[in-house]
Amino acid sequence: MEVEKYDKKYADFTLILLSALVLIVMYVEGMLTPSLPSIAQSFNKTIDQVSLLLSVYLVSGIALSPVMGKLGDIYGKKKILSIVIIIYAVMVSVTGFSPNFTFMVISRGIQGIGLTIMPLAMSLMREQYPREMIPKAQALLSAMFGVGFAVSLPLGSLVSNDFGWRATYHTAIPFIVILAVVTIIKIRESSYRKKNVRVDAVGSAMLGISMALIVLALSEGTSWGWTSISILSMLISGFAVFVADLYYERIYQRRGGEPIFDYRLLGERNVMISNIVLSISGMGMFLAMQALTYKFETPTPYGNGLSILGTGLSLVPFALGIIIFSPLTGSIISKVGVKPIAIAGAVVAAVGFLLEGTVPDYLLTMVYEFIIGSGISMINASVINLIILTVDPKDMGLATSMNSTFRTLGSSLGAPISGIMLSLYTVTEVVKTSSGTVSFAFPDRTAFFYSFVISFAAFIAALIVTFMAREILGKRTAGRKLTESVEMAEPAPAK
Repeated sequence: MEVEKYDKKYADFTLILLSALVLIVMYVEGMLTPSLPSIAQSFNKTIDQVSLLLSVYLVSGIALSPVMGKLGDIYGKKKILSIVIIIYAVMVSVTGFSPNFTFMVISRGIQGIGLTIMPLAMSLMREQYPREMIPKAQALLSAMFGVGFAVSLPLGSLVSNDFGWRATYHTAIPFIVILAVVTIIKIRESSYRKKNVRVDAVGSAMLGISMALIVLALSEGTSWGWTSISILSMLISGFAVFVADLYYERIYQRRGGEPIFDYRLLGERNVMISNIVLSISGMGMFLAMQALTYKFETPTPYGNGLSILGTGLSLVPFALGIIIFSPLTGSIISKVGVKPIAIAGAVVAAVGFLLEGTVPDYLLTMVYEFIIGSGISMINASVINLIILTVDPKDMGLATSMNSTFRTLGSSLGAPISGIMLSLYTVTEVVKTSSGTVSFAFPDRTAFFYSFVISFAAFIAALIVTFMAREILGKRTAGRKLTESVEMAEPAPAK
C-alpha cells in the first residue's frame, strides 16, 4: 500500500528542497564557527563566554524541538515547518546587526528554532518514500550537514576575513527567504494528524530552563569562579529542575498526555539507543569544531596561528569526511545493516579523537579531523534509521523531535566543555606595544589534549551502547523475518 502511494517525482523534489533547508541552516552555523575568536575580541569576551553563542542556540533548540514536533503532529508538519522557516529567516537577518553581546545571545537563542527544521523535514520525508528507500534519503539529508560545513567554512571565513563576521549573516538572508517561499508554495501537507493531543508546554519550558542554567554555568564558570555561589546555584538549580521535569513528565503521561520525554517511545530499545548515541555524536561534533577552531587560530607555538580564512579552509576536511561517508553509508546500509556501520563509525570517530589528542602537526591535524568527520557521518546516517524504521508514522513527529532534543542536548554541552578546557589550561604571553605591555592568554597543548580525550571516551561509550541495538536492516533481519513468516505459515501440529 505504501508503494502505491509513492510519487517519485514529488518525493525527489521534497528531498531536494528539504536537503537545501538543512544545507542553509548548516551554512549559517558553520560560517559562525571560524569567527568566534573575532566575535570574542569585538565584544571583549573570553573563550568560554563566547561559546555561549553556540550553546544558547542549542539550548533553545532543545526546548523548541519537542514543541514544534508535537505541533506538526497536530496541525500539519508543512504548516509548522513554514512558520519555523519564517521565524528563522527573521532572526538570521537580525543577528547580523547585533549592537552588543547580550543582544546577540538573545537573538541566537530565538534563532535556535532553526534546529526544529531537521526533525520536521525527516518526518515529512518519511511519508514520501517506501520503507526500503528511507536509508538512502536519510543519508542524503545527513550528507547536507557536511556539504553545509564544506561550503560555509571557506566561504563564511572568506567573507568574515575581508568584510567582518556580520557580513556572513547578511549573505545568508536571500537564500533563506527563497527556500521559505518555495516550501510554503510547493510542499504538500502531511497526511498524518493527531488532533486530540495537547502540547506539553510546561515540560518543554522546564527542560529549556534546566539546560539554560547548566549551560550558562558551564560557560561562565571560569570567569565567575567554579566555587562561586552564582555558579554553584545555577548548576544545582539546573539539575534540580531537570529531575523535576522528568518526574512531571511521568505524571503527565499517566494522566493521558503525550510528554516531550515519551516514556512509551523511550521504552523502545532502538529509540533510546538512537537518542543516546546521537547525543554523544552531537557533543563530539561541537566540541571538535570549537577546539579545532582555536587550535588553528591560536598563535604559534601554542597553535597554528592561522587567519579566519585559513581556519575555515583547515576545517574543510572534517566536512569532507561527512560528505563522502554519508551517501556511502546510505547506499550499503540496507544490505549491511545499521549496527555494523554504526559500530564502525563509533570506532573510527574514537580513533580520530584519540589521534587528535596527541596534538599533531598541522597536516596530521587535518587528516585526523577527516577521520573524525567520517566516523560521525557513519553514525548519523545509520543510527537515525533505528527510529525512522521502528516508530509508527503517526508518532514520527514526536519521535524525531524527541531525538532532536537528545542530539541537541549533547551538542549544547560540547561547546561549553571545550570552552572550559581551553580556559583552564592556558599560557600567558606579554607583548610590548606602543602604549605599553599587554598580556594575552592562549590555550596550551594540555587544553587541546583533554578536549579530544573527552570526546574519545564519549565515543567509546557510544560504541558500547550501539551493541545493544536491535537490528532492523540487512541480511540478518531479512533472514529473521523469513523464519518468522515460515513459522507463522506452518500448520499447528495435530493433537
